[in-house]
This record gives sequence, C-alpha cells and structure tokens, in this order.
Amino acid sequence: MLKRKTAFLVTSLVLLAANAATPIAAQLLGMGVKLPAAPVEIPTLQAPTGGYAFPQKQTLSFTVDWRVFTAGTAVFHLEQVGNLQKITATADTVGTVTMLFPVIDTFQSSFDTKTGCSAGFSKQLSEGRRKVTSDLTFDYAAGKQHQTEKNIVKGTQKTLTASIPACVTDSLSAIFYAASQPMVLGQPIRFPLADSMRTVTVAMKVEAKEEIKTPAGTFQTIRVQPTADEGIVKNRGNIWIWYTDDARHMPVQIRTRLFFGTITFHLLSYEAK
Repeated sequence: MLKRKTAFLVTSLVLLAANAATPIAAQLLGMGVKLPAAPVEIPTLQAPTGGYAFPQKQTLSFTVDWRVFTAGTAVFHLEQVGNLQKITATADTVGTVTMLFPVIDTFQSSFDTKTGCSAGFSKQLSEGRRKVTSDLTFDYAAGKQHQTEKNIVKGTQKTLTASIPACVTDSLSAIFYAASQPMVLGQPIRFPLADSMRTVTVAMKVEAKEEIKTPAGTFQTIRVQPTADEGIVKNRGNIWIWYTDDARHMPVQIRTRLFFGTITFHLLSYEAK
C-alpha cells in the first residue's frame, strides 16, 4: 500500500504519477473521479522560461519515509536527447515493506524543452501479484491522446482515446516542467495536465521560502503546493514539493499527506550522470 503512494508522486504531481478502479495507487492517480458537470476552462501550457537550463544528465535519489521508518527508495534519471528531456523514475520497497508487499515500479516520460509539451508517458507496475503496463501517447495534430494498458497476469488489454488541447504535460514531466517556470511567492503556476484520459488544470501555489535539511545536504528552497479542482490532486490529500531557490529549481523534498499518514521523499544524493 505504501509503495503505491510512492508511485503517485513520481507524479505527481503531482508526482508522476500514479490505474485500476479500487487500489490505492489508482485512487492517487485520479481513477474513479466523476467527470465535471460543465466544461472547465483549460489554461495554455506556457513554454519554459528563456534561459532556463534543463540538466543534460542528472540522477536524483530519494529515500521514501512513512511515519518513523524508511519504506522505499525513488530514483529520477533525467537526460536530454536533442530537444527532448527524457525522464525515468523507479520506485522500490525496502526492508519489511518488501516482505509484506514487494513493489518495483518504473515510469518514463519526455517533453520538449522548447515548448514544454509532453511527448508521452508510460509505466510498468509490479505490485505484489499485480503486473500492469501502460503507454500514453499524444497526437497534437489530431488533438487526441491514446492509452494502451495491458494486464500481464490476466493477459488482457484495453485501448482508450480522448481529446487533448494543443499542448499538455503529464504527471511525471510536470514535476520538472514546473521547474522551468518563474517561482514568485503568491503567484501560482497553472498548466494543463493529462490525467486518466482527461485534461485537468493544476495550479502550483508558490507558498514560502524555507531551509530544508536532507541526507544530501541543506538547501534554501521554495515550497510549492499543487492543487486542482479535479483529477490526481483533488481529494487525494495534500502534496508539497520543495525546489531549490536558485536557477536550477531542483526538487529536493516531496511530501504527501494522506488518510493513512504522511510520506516524505528526502533527497539522498544528486549526480550529473
């Protein structure tokens, strides 16, 4: 159960992330949320700020703590290939949690460093006996998103199609796309997010500046809180992300407060590789 939460903020945004109808991971990813009764205005995704430098290569490793013990690890690997920023995230249980409910989840996404538009999002989930893969692609010319999900254990597959605006981010890319935007206290960062075959508006409230101590060191940070009127953020507890208060806007801590307790991602190390 805990590790399924870890899968969430790789997304979430957010982060990217946690999709079945009843498991906790699915809830965190917004499955089962009713569609809005009326059309909702979706903002335009703003291009990354001119002069912002995405990392050519970077690996961020986090411990995942639940209450008083470490229950897992999460690793984000970023690499630029042409104009694409590629992201791979892994989430794994450790110790007693692995014995009770082993989890090995992998997520991939990429986005255009010039426009911020996501090029796609995929995941491979191994959670206890549950094994699922999912691939989400965006056809901006046709205004469509396509998702193919396979249940490896049951041998089933389903494909879904839905509309999207001219440019969206996804639940993993959003964490790093947001770093390219100005972070000014009191001024939210708003963007469209592809979520469970819908497009929702996420507003990241820039709340405060704080000094944060992690195993990787002490950082001056900007604390932001993602919020939304629907989808992966609404009614899924509270989420905060701490970015370094410098030109990098590197995420160094992520916290989600849910009904069963608080989970915190503490930066363990960061390397340019």
